[in-house]
Amino acid sequence: MKREKTQQISHNVQSTFTYEELALATDNFSRANVLGQGGFGFVYKGILPNGIEVAVKQLRTGSAQGEREFQAEVEIISLVHHRHLVSLVGYCISGDQRLLVYEFIPNKTMEFHLHGDENPSMIWQTRLKIALGAAKGLTYLHEECYPKIIHRDIKAANILIDDEFNAKVADFGLAKFFLDTDTHVSTRVVGTFGYLAPEYAASGKLTEKSDVFSFGVVLLELITGRRPVDRFRRFQDDGMVEWARPLLKQALEGRIFNDIVDPRLKEYNPFEMAQMIACAAACVRISARQRPQMSQVLQTLEGNLSAEDLLKESTTDNDMFNKISDDGSSSQHKEDLHKLGKLALQSSHTQSTDKFSASTSELVSTSSTENQPDTLEL
Repeated sequence: MKREKTQQISHNVQSTFTYEELALATDNFSRANVLGQGGFGFVYKGILPNGIEVAVKQLRTGSAQGEREFQAEVEIISLVHHRHLVSLVGYCISGDQRLLVYEFIPNKTMEFHLHGDENPSMIWQTRLKIALGAAKGLTYLHEECYPKIIHRDIKAANILIDDEFNAKVADFGLAKFFLDTDTHVSTRVVGTFGYLAPEYAASGKLTEKSDVFSFGVVLLELITGRRPVDRFRRFQDDGMVEWARPLLKQALEGRIFNDIVDPRLKEYNPFEMAQMIACAAACVRISARQRPQMSQVLQTLEGNLSAEDLLKESTTDNDMFNKISDDGSSSQHKEDLHKLGKLALQSSHTQSTDKFSASTSELVSTSSTENQPDTLEL
């Protein structure tokens, strides 16, 4: 992406729509056309007059956060073009109405296929294909765009799936530009509990390694079949990542996969599994500096970089799983996790879409199409 394009946002968006055009496309925003909903508002399926299917996101009116997310999406997604990122077709500004129009991805989300109660278990090759697609999209954002783009909300619900199970990263409402001259960006903490990097959740210090951590959680979901946070399946009080750390180490040192691999996954390639486990272990390191670049993760998933080389290249520490964060000790890290988890569960029990203010962060409960109550935005 060239520098001059950052000043030509409006010219990159394909179309602007009137509110009436989008009301017609969605059958007056019929509930029968709802694809999903959350703290932001609703997403509807629509059909344009030329027959093209689209997804129309209608943001909640009167929300300062909704206005910020609208501006971020139009500014950022209109600049990026990659087969593993969802494309923006256009947008609508009408009074206090803000709507975004995307390409329609017909096969729901990774969250739906992996965690849906009535769905057959995804086979290994499908899981690997989704991981590769999402990794390619993130590598593009971090390493092929100028300025680089940090997504800030990588999670299973934001990885859309087409009919051939190609993955497309979606929802750029929280994304930030990041200059090469920046060491980090200090910002309010937003994202989804269970996916947040510890240094970002604790201090608001944001780098591309925050996305890398979140992607590591996504890989853990694909490996284990478990949710990052699940009230009905207690791992430890610290969530799936802390539960998985010793099992990741065990798997890599002894090639013992049974304790961490999804029991529904009857067949898989042991080499490919070891590669993905190494990627997950490296991505969820406590220290941001010890996490790999997304291009290294992608090379490892593709089999072009060995698991051993990935772990060596991204750390100089012998203890590759339990490296202490630069921002505090491991005990402080666990204390932060406990605090965030408590706030998240308190907020989820209210089943509200209103903002919940805490002393260090702001929680916004959301309900996705899969209706997992513990998925929250901070």
